[in-house]
Amino acid sequence: MESGNQSTVTEFIFTGFPRLQDGSLLYFFPLLFIYTFIIIGNLLIFSAVRMDTHLHNPMYNFISLFSFLEIWYTTATIPKMLSNLISEKKAISMMGCFLQMYFFHSLGNSEGILLTTMAIDRYVAICNPLRYQMIMTPRLCTQLSAGSCIFGFLILLPEIVMISTLPFCGPNQIHQIFCDLVPVLSLACTDTSMILIEDVIHAVTIIITFLIIALSYVRIVTVILRIPSSEGRQKAFSTCAGRLMVFLIFFGSVSLMYLRFSDTYPPVLDTAIALMFTVLAPFFNPIIYSLRNKDMNNAIKKLFCFQKVLNKSGD
Repeated sequence: MESGNQSTVTEFIFTGFPRLQDGSLLYFFPLLFIYTFIIIGNLLIFSAVRMDTHLHNPMYNFISLFSFLEIWYTTATIPKMLSNLISEKKAISMMGCFLQMYFFHSLGNSEGILLTTMAIDRYVAICNPLRYQMIMTPRLCTQLSAGSCIFGFLILLPEIVMISTLPFCGPNQIHQIFCDLVPVLSLACTDTSMILIEDVIHAVTIIITFLIIALSYVRIVTVILRIPSSEGRQKAFSTCAGRLMVFLIFFGSVSLMYLRFSDTYPPVLDTAIALMFTVLAPFFNPIIYSLRNKDMNNAIKKLFCFQKVLNKSGD
């Protein structure tokens, strides 16, 4: 719809994708494989924890919830990426863009809060083991899990509502492979300084969350190193090594994406960081939680055995 020299934007065009003639199909199948692996891997972890009563404790309940969130976190962006890779026009509707931003960042916020909860859980388990059962009660764990999701989805809602009311009347090209806050805000035909202030607040929140988790793990490592027996140290390290790796991958990619020293990166580097943030980090999480965890491996094997028994009984 025209208004003077300006037209109302009804859709956004992604410029971070290669064109079909430049071989975008070559990226389609690797991305499809990674997405399928992420979904199946996290479903296995979630189902294994739910089915195996030996894993019904705070640590594994948090892991299963994290895997559940990861499924939807990647689903918020990757299916649209796959669609755009095989389309001539790399587009998304305005409403689709706002919904993608909301669910992607809300799920990411929930995961960040949950990782903080998991760090605190390991801190209590290793630094105060005698009071662990008294502190980390099933009721508290349920409240922490629910609180992570509720707070994660509520904190971004006002900002997305404000962005959706902004006028978009100029260029409609998003220099990225998914809808993100800053690239979309840069296309608005009005002053967005108040919303950008919220982004600064979010950046400070990311830093504070990172420091809380980092200090928790520093304290955990300090306590572990004081354990006299090597077997005890190894056992203690094994309970938190996976969570520490996930923490480093998650917040490392978040920092590269949002805590930048420069406003602009070269397009290739920008796309590479986005892929690391949205695709590669979730890809490694099921590997870390399954391959490096004996209890989880056993639970997944039991899940497959249970499925075989059901198939035989059905025959």
